Amino acid sequence: MALASPGPDFVIAVRNSILYSRKIGIITAIGFALGVSVHMTYTLLGLAVLISQSVILFNLIKYAGAAYLFYIGFNALKSRGFEETTSQRAQQKTMNPLRALWNGFLTNALNPKATLFFMAVFSQFINPETPFSIQIIYALTCVVMTGIWFSLVAMVLTHPKIKAKFLQLTKWIDRVCGGLLIALGIKLAFSKAI
Repeated sequence: MALASPGPDFVIAVRNSILYSRKIGIITAIGFALGVSVHMTYTLLGLAVLISQSVILFNLIKYAGAAYLFYIGFNALKSRGFEETTSQRAQQKTMNPLRALWNGFLTNALNPKATLFFMAVFSQFINPETPFSIQIIYALTCVVMTGIWFSLVAMVLTHPKIKAKFLQLTKWIDRVCGGLLIALGIKLAFSKAI
């Protein structure tokens, strides 16, 4: 349920899949999964508690995440969209696979709300007696589910009929996604640790 709820990951998944390609959308999904692996690592190591209790550390992560959302949001607002005649090569110059991976990774890894989400969820299932192997299985499940979900989003949105409809609206998709990312950045910047 948390994966399907609107947030920065979903907005970036929609934007990258529709405006670039299925491949870029799936690579972005892998970036989200790598971002989740960062959250899983420090959650399992107990750092999530420290981050949630340290106002300075939480704020550093929060403002870095908000700044990144502003940055990609403003870039989306400036976009002119894609013409139907734009070649695949020109599109790939705009968003290469490494940039898509980094885009997905930063969007997820710089979201401090994910820290609190995973800490809250894991505190329900993990205690000091939980074997480390079980904790790793829980973490890997979150990472894999993230990658699968956003890959499915990319595959659905890049279906030729669906993508053709969206490509007619790329300038407005960029504007809407840009506005949503800036709004999410503002919300993140003013969010509290708990």
